[in-house]
Amino acid sequence: MIPKLYPIVDAGVLASHGVAVADFARELRAAGVTLVQYRDKDGSPHQVLRAAAAIREAFTDADCRLILNDRADLAVLAAWDGVHVGQDDLSPEDARRVVGPARWVGTSTHTDEQVRLANLTSADYVAVGPVFATGTKLDAEPAIGLEGVRRARALTAKPIVAIGGITRANARSVIEAGADSVAVIGGLFAAGETVRNVAEDFLAIFR
Repeated sequence: MIPKLYPIVDAGVLASHGVAVADFARELRAAGVTLVQYRDKDGSPHQVLRAAAAIREAFTDADCRLILNDRADLAVLAAWDGVHVGQDDLSPEDARRVVGPARWVGTSTHTDEQVRLANLTSADYVAVGPVFATGTKLDAEPAIGLEGVRRARALTAKPIVAIGGITRANARSVIEAGADSVAVIGGLFAAGETVRNVAEDFLAIFR
């Protein structure tokens, strides 16, 4: 079963907030997070692997699955637990060939047709979105809304991860629309609050 909270550690977002990757990861661990993705669209392989090592160290002896965005090869080198691919990255099947059967493969979708096609692959979960307007991805697709989540739920029996503009205020409505999990990036930052406290609030919503 996929955890209901799926934080994404985004290198660009962290840099804009002046937060170190390791510090952010430690906050998530302290909150009790059990699924994390690291995303760095601009970093070199060396930079990605260095950040991956810092995140793994932060989660030493913790029951947390670590997923690397885009780079199936680096996920294997970093000894992480899986890879997440987008529509312009490796196909889920190609990613599976790289990471093997034991690691997770997740895939992003933005339309009903993409969900339908993802359902035919070996992907372990299907991400849908953006559900709401988001400011963390400049080239984001149009928002699909809660109705898009409901349609996706009807198109696949795979776990659905909803992403895009999800906050503590709307997370429950996304789960009620049919998502199994919510991926959160910018929603983990709130003025005057620690990332740990925000993540704990998200987790409490789903209890």
